[in-house]
Amino acid sequence: MKLETIKAGSLEVAYLVAGPSDGWPCVLCHGFPYDPHAFAEAAPRLATAGARVIIPYLRGYGPTRFLSRDTLRSGEQAALAGDLLALLDALGIAKAVLGGFDWGGRACCIVSAIWPERVIALVSGNSYNIQNIARSLEPASAEREAAMWYQYYFHSERGRRGLAQNRRAITKLLWKMWSPRWPFDDTTFERSAAAFDNPDFVDVVIHSYRHRFGLVPGDPALEDVERKLAAQPDIAVPSVILEGEDDGVTPPHEPPPRFTALRGHQRVPGAGHDLPQEAPDAFASAVLALL
Repeated sequence: MKLETIKAGSLEVAYLVAGPSDGWPCVLCHGFPYDPHAFAEAAPRLATAGARVIIPYLRGYGPTRFLSRDTLRSGEQAALAGDLLALLDALGIAKAVLGGFDWGGRACCIVSAIWPERVIALVSGNSYNIQNIARSLEPASAEREAAMWYQYYFHSERGRRGLAQNRRAITKLLWKMWSPRWPFDDTTFERSAAAFDNPDFVDVVIHSYRHRFGLVPGDPALEDVERKLAAQPDIAVPSVILEGEDDGVTPPHEPPPRFTALRGHQRVPGAGHDLPQEAPDAFASAVLALL
């Protein structure tokens, strides 16, 4: 895959690209704490099927940079969706197949819900993951609360300093906890961990995990989008949900009725949270099935 950059919205977005220049557009978005290499095996399969695959580094990751030092290093969900929409505009893509998981899956879900005219179809890892911030302080089961320890850690100054000082140790631990049956090696991890050296990584991550609990304000320019997301909008584009049966942070569950054009719901045996990297054939097949 080739690395390219483009100015899009408030960012200079770095992205990997594969497939024919005139292929059908397919934009894939990674989550935290991962990078575009999560799609390293799925992307060639899609390119072979005629896709023009575009995989951006999210804000705060890899070579992607903010254009202005004055821009809030927001990690809120509306910002991620805005980045995806701006990338489509910058690349001149009217409509695309979207696929992602975790943070990237959330961006894809939001664009599909609010701007469905820009989406051909959606593959969502982790189901409907538009945040319901109004209910963020409602307690979950003891098991779920334990799995989210890192989020509560990042609410404190100790957590911010810990992420800054120990970002590789923390993220590698999360990989192990969230994908207990994935025998990734150090080379695989380090290939992605290099993206966490971005100078804005810590600020964006910390803001993300504080904003989703209503602990910090978001970007005022995104208030209108956040109001729409508070209504938990339906996703009306053709969609497939993929979930790892062994996901250590987002266990499989029945899809909510907010997917009004759901075409499939698959639980992938042996897979954890990083679905496209752990089960690239299943991910690529889900995309192609929608076409």
